[in-house]
Amino acid sequence: MKLRIVTHKIVKGDGQGRANYEIVLEAIRRGYHITLVASQIAPDLQQHPQVTWVALPLRHLPTQLLKDLDFAQRSAAWVQAHRSTFDRILVNGAVTWAAGDINVVHFVHSAWLRSPIHPARSQRNFYGFYHWVYNKLNAHWERAAFQQAKVVVAVSEQVQRELIEIGIAPAKIRVISNGVDLAEFYPGSESTGDRPDMSSQRNQLGLPPNVPLALFVGDIRLNRKNLDTVLHALTQVPTLHLAVVGTIEGSPYPRLVEMLKLTERVHFLGYRRDVAALMRSVDLFAFPSRYEPFGMVVLEAMASGLPVITAKTAGVAALITPDCGMVLANPEDAITLAQMLVKLVKDADLRLQLGQTGRAIAEQHSWASKAQQYLDLLENLDRNSLTQPSLTIKGR
Repeated sequence: MKLRIVTHKIVKGDGQGRANYEIVLEAIRRGYHITLVASQIAPDLQQHPQVTWVALPLRHLPTQLLKDLDFAQRSAAWVQAHRSTFDRILVNGAVTWAAGDINVVHFVHSAWLRSPIHPARSQRNFYGFYHWVYNKLNAHWERAAFQQAKVVVAVSEQVQRELIEIGIAPAKIRVISNGVDLAEFYPGSESTGDRPDMSSQRNQLGLPPNVPLALFVGDIRLNRKNLDTVLHALTQVPTLHLAVVGTIEGSPYPRLVEMLKLTERVHFLGYRRDVAALMRSVDLFAFPSRYEPFGMVVLEAMASGLPVITAKTAGVAALITPDCGMVLANPEDAITLAQMLVKLVKDADLRLQLGQTGRAIAEQHSWASKAQQYLDLLENLDRNSLTQPSLTIKGR
């Protein structure tokens, strides 16, 4: 089988990019040749004999919308010119004007556009207007892309519901959740029950020693990941410290920490590449995102043996049972979140129990198993019984 994947990135350090990276590895393992139409791919794929990279670098255009449109047009032109040379094409959302046999959906712009905390509602300025235009156009293009694909893969049951809401036939949708690298994310000694002094390890990572410590990882420049509710809850848990991973420039949250008088207990770490090590050095993970199609970082925390707290508005919540974590019904409920945090801070045995169960659940969602599901799906597409997709999506 000759496979083509069209997407912006195929790299390990990106959610959508990681899923595509694992699909490529599984295709290589099965002996297939893969052509990657992308702006960026992982270094280990660039020289692989079974991989051809059609590099489409992002041009220096003033907005992300224009960059996306440029990539969509150029990638579609390449696919149209070479359509007869491959058997299957996998795309992601509306990343390209070319229609795919399989379209993998990591984000539904129409669902985000309806969110009460969308920037168009929270910021009545040019920034909010731009995001409204960006999401509105992508919602239109996505719907056309999904309708033309033979199969649409949702990365969570939440995304599946959102696809049905915009008119995608349920029979056309498959759910393959995102996975986790079990070799990179694994429990530290705290999570195995040994509980030695963690001071040295925390000092090396820039973490406060000898205190109860929670971790938050996400984009803290906007309000979607919901750090503000975590901070308000923290005011009611006086012994708990919080480590925050995320780019600080342009973030409103350092100022909020000062206003809430939490400066001594909230530790902004900036952007970090050692998240796996950080997870092995803290006591719990909090991520009550207001809108999250999946939430890979929560699954990574579970694989690291951490008890997790998230919200019902995150797709990953469907994987969390009361035996491994806690799910907020309302992501704005700082009082309930504080109660959950207090319970975990006070009960080390509960943290251990939840973390061990979380690891067991995460082990059922390895990236290798997810990639196998994708390749099985690609191999079993019945091209004779389904209509061949057209070369380009109309409507842009």
